[in-house]
Amino acid sequence: MTFSELYQAYKNTVYNLALQYVGNREDAEEITQDVFVKVHENLNRFRKDSDWRTWIYRISINHSLDFLKAKKRQKRSILSQILRLDNPDTRFEIPHFNHPGVELEQKETIAFILNCLNHLPDNQRTVIILLKIENLPQPEVAKIMKTSSKAVESLFHRAKKNLEKLLNGSEGK
Repeated sequence: MTFSELYQAYKNTVYNLALQYVGNREDAEEITQDVFVKVHENLNRFRKDSDWRTWIYRISINHSLDFLKAKKRQKRSILSQILRLDNPDTRFEIPHFNHPGVELEQKETIAFILNCLNHLPDNQRTVIILLKIENLPQPEVAKIMKTSSKAVESLFHRAKKNLEKLLNGSEGK
């Protein structure tokens, strides 16, 4: 498969997956671009022991998680600068959730759920996104996550319980 064919076949998949992780279009577009740069750079290293879709999902997940980690580091750095400067004029703006096609009144709820998802460990967040948002079959999720189907099932149940705790624990706040 050529790079152009891969891009046409998977650009929407990569974008939508990234969007599930980061919650806004601009960051999802940046991740999508980075993923396809990585795909292009490593096209000749692709091993035939998995299919293209699995390989591209894995790269997309890794880039999305790396992106979120970098954002966290950046926020911590900004926050520590704000605390050190003790400047009353300095404002820390939280990025707004920006998901295309979602009704205005649903944005707050979706943002809240995604925020709770972002508090899960990476592997739990990934299993929920792949199984329930991307609707991938469990065996494919196991391949993407490089684990067994049984481990995916167990991971999903833990993720579901933890997400439930986060959602219920935040209701009264």
